[in-house]
Amino acid sequence: MYLVQQGVWEMPLESMPLAAGYLKAMATADDRVKRAMSIEIRNFRGGVNNAYMANAMFTQGAPDIIAFSVLGWNYDSFGALAETFKQINPDGWVIFGGNHVSNQAERVFRMYPAVDVVINGEGEVTFRELLRAYLDGVNKRDLAAVAGLSYRNAGAETVTTAVRPRIDDLDSIPSPFLNGALDLTDAAGRFRYDVALMETNRGCPYKCAFCYWGGATGQKVRAFSIERLRAELELFGKLGVHTIVACDANFGILPGDYDFVKTMIQTRERYGFPRALETSWAKNKSENFYRIVRLMKQAGMKSSFTLALQTLHDGALGAMRRRNMKVNEWEDLTAWLADEGLDCYAELIWGAPGETVESFMTGYDKLATRMSRIAVYPLLLLPNTDYMDKKDQFGITSVRGDDDDFEYILAHDTMTFTENQQMQHFIFWARVVAENAVLRHSWVALRRLAGLSQSQVLLSLGDWVNEVQDPAADFLRQAEAKLGTDGLGEAIKFMFTDPGAERVLNRWWEESLRPRLAESLVPLLREVFRYDLLTRPAYYGDDAADQEVLPVAVVEGDEYYVRRDVSLTHDIPGIVAALHAGQDPDLSPSRHVLDLYYRVGSESAVTSTNHEIVVHYMGRPLEGIVKEKAPERAD
Repeated sequence: MYLVQQGVWEMPLESMPLAAGYLKAMATADDRVKRAMSIEIRNFRGGVNNAYMANAMFTQGAPDIIAFSVLGWNYDSFGALAETFKQINPDGWVIFGGNHVSNQAERVFRMYPAVDVVINGEGEVTFRELLRAYLDGVNKRDLAAVAGLSYRNAGAETVTTAVRPRIDDLDSIPSPFLNGALDLTDAAGRFRYDVALMETNRGCPYKCAFCYWGGATGQKVRAFSIERLRAELELFGKLGVHTIVACDANFGILPGDYDFVKTMIQTRERYGFPRALETSWAKNKSENFYRIVRLMKQAGMKSSFTLALQTLHDGALGAMRRRNMKVNEWEDLTAWLADEGLDCYAELIWGAPGETVESFMTGYDKLATRMSRIAVYPLLLLPNTDYMDKKDQFGITSVRGDDDDFEYILAHDTMTFTENQQMQHFIFWARVVAENAVLRHSWVALRRLAGLSQSQVLLSLGDWVNEVQDPAADFLRQAEAKLGTDGLGEAIKFMFTDPGAERVLNRWWEESLRPRLAESLVPLLREVFRYDLLTRPAYYGDDAADQEVLPVAVVEGDEYYVRRDVSLTHDIPGIVAALHAGQDPDLSPSRHVLDLYYRVGSESAVTSTNHEIVVHYMGRPLEGIVKEKAPERAD
């Protein structure tokens, strides 16, 4: 049988198929299933088409069973592949599972009759029981004895079996890393994925109107044991995995999360890895969160600390079912993180019922005074969420995506079609330039010294690109017009990898931004902008244009490209740091020479839309990486 998974991004490296790994690990822990079945994981990158996947899977014939891990971006593709599978093996079983199809069997069977079974909720135990039923010769039209799924009976009626209780003892799910269910290395013995995905717990105590989280919302959080997590981290440390992504809804909410971070640090002390942790941090920041942050700072463990605010508007918060969450008491927290010198970003959702253009932009710029990296996501209607169930109540008009199965909101009671179209223009540039830190130092200088808000600068760039005749601007306009992840990814990759990006950004600065500035400020602000461009990641992909090949240095086990003897007309790092701290630095010219360090291996990060990873590849002075330790030269 095949377990099929596909990531959302087109990247040089694969995205780890963790869901398929759990299913395979649970299934093969059953001796009978392990003896009787050959279970293969077929993992595909985002961007590959249906024909590619069909040829990859079916050239040598079809398996007996094919199971798909379904999300909104691959729902239609997997439906098409299910139809192809049934053409080759009419008697085979097609199983759908995952957030996007859980509890949606009527719609799935109507749209894709080739699908035989939909697994509802947490899938590991149900999947194992389903395989046992197959081996027992149970007919796929008579699965009433297996809890946690939907199927069609002999009369083509949809039957949904009893709800399966969630798994209390998560350690009863074998680790796909430790038992070999997931292939972790390539032919050369290198870790094959962009990052290592781990779960430390499952569940979420909140019931936000936009979220489903695998059906585990409003439920008790269950944790894997620290002994199991320690063994998994040990393996990743030996494999030299740089970044761990904890796929938890609220990391830091449990006391054991401190032990997990402490174990990560101890593992790094032994093997040099892991170096960074990315996760969805707890919405309410308890003392446990502060303990974890202090521990990570002391140990030099990197992370991007997330403020998942979603909106600052009281009306939208009420409809979102987040009004009473302390996450919205955010100003003291951002001040504390800034004082600690820690990277932090915020998340906002545009299009929530109750929100208006004015309220959103006011909130965005208020938030930008505390942090410039703001991830703005358009609200999507997802299956099983409160927003989806109450479309009529909120007056929501939506449309299905062309290349995915998400519902995109077009209008509602507090947002017109026209207003939404205008905001999509802003969101595109906010995501490309601010969220991905293309301009990460200029914001505070432009705001504090020139009085320009972050939204004003972003709209200046977007409006200028729409009007100017330039090949690079033409490309960016076409990317924006796609109104989806593909166009966004193309624009982000362009900003980090194409020589035309620097040219078009310089032209925008001179033609659109400079006329808004006092002439006395131009030399300094121009140098801050140049520093932003200088510190974009060093990219040496196969499609990279001829460029300077930088020497490499090793800093605490990590390789960095080094641009030596960079001459600045001002102490830009010092001035920017002072402005962030609310101080009034000396702005007079003063020649400043420094070396800039760029972590090696940005090729996967800069060609995706994963802003949490790309920031680790930004150029920075040596003291921004490690204090009081000289690098070993490897050049």
